[in-house]
Amino acid sequence: MGVLTQKRLHRSIDPNMVKSSDLYAVVMGDLVQSEASQSPDALHKAFNRVVEAENARAGAAIVSPLTITLVDEFQGLLSSLTEAAQLVRRLRFGLLAEGIDCRFVIGQARIETPVNREKAWNMMGPGLARARETLDEKAAGLTYRFTLMDAALTERLLEAIGAGLAVIERDWTDRQREDIEALIAGQSVEEIAGRRGVTVHSVYKVRSAGDYDAYTMQWAAVEAALGAIDREGTA
Repeated sequence: MGVLTQKRLHRSIDPNMVKSSDLYAVVMGDLVQSEASQSPDALHKAFNRVVEAENARAGAAIVSPLTITLVDEFQGLLSSLTEAAQLVRRLRFGLLAEGIDCRFVIGQARIETPVNREKAWNMMGPGLARARETLDEKAAGLTYRFTLMDAALTERLLEAIGAGLAVIERDWTDRQREDIEALIAGQSVEEIAGRRGVTVHSVYKVRSAGDYDAYTMQWAAVEAALGAIDREGTA
């Protein structure tokens, strides 16, 4: 129950349901091997905490908030693909900080039923089923997947870039992940060094070992490609 593609819709008038036939960015995700967790309750609480924090942070970019639909899955709608990519990256960092692995789909969906502004369910339209099917493939090593409408080549290129991002992330130490997250968030090397009580040279070594330049170059390419689709008015 409660998935975006379910067949049955609530027909009663609800002020939180807004009629739409627009194209939105859809974000879906599920936790990797959550069933093997030694502490399911702690996992669930951390998962909820990260998702709710991102809902609050994303603000106006959220069309239908990230909603946990099953114990280890979530979905939501955003106003643009670029915002969706940035949100997914923040979610990735937030979940990794909790020791939680997750896979994501960033896609497009044309919502042909009322948009639910309170929970991301009871909605239907082209693109939703494909995003769900892609997530359900649970392809090993593919953290970031993409499902775009009328942009097959761009989608294929983004899938390749996403695979490269996952390879870099898999080799990170906690220190590398924390410093790279801080750098992406806008902190300078000097600020990070001061906070950690280390030399600037030490931070640069961590930055280099974590393949910061390659990682941010690939994310910049993802955002540029998605931004071009946004500007064309197809998202």
